[in-house]
Amino acid sequence: MTVAGGRAGHDNCVFAFDGAQVRAHHRHLATVVHIRGEIDEENVDRIRDHIARFTLGDNPVVLDVADVNEFAEAGISLLCAFDDDCRAAGVDWTLVASSAVTQVLDDTGHDASFPIMRSVHEALQDRADAIVLRRRMALPFVRKTP
Repeated sequence: MTVAGGRAGHDNCVFAFDGAQVRAHHRHLATVVHIRGEIDEENVDRIRDHIARFTLGDNPVVLDVADVNEFAEAGISLLCAFDDDCRAAGVDWTLVASSAVTQVLDDTGHDASFPIMRSVHEALQDRADAIVLRRRMALPFVRKTP
């Protein structure tokens, strides 16, 4: 693993893993973990170990693999492990997938296994809408009665 573009621990660091780059952005609605490049048998375990750290907090996660241009079947284990980690930690997550990723998911029958959105913007908007809905549902319980 190499670090490019900043100090270790900085939110906008890019971590490189043999053809893939991983960067995380902490936003108000969710942590966006962006992976670009190739996910294959050579780097999948190290990427999986690296992104597992983002399931430890309470912040929802958007796993953005829209810029992954090559996705080996081994990458499914990364998505399954991430899903398992999020479920165990009670963290909501959403996948934004490239055509390379959705093709492998379709071919292997995993196309309905993960919460997929078309873009990071759509995933964050969905998160904002869910917050508004929860607030509206809770409002009758917090209003004072005369």
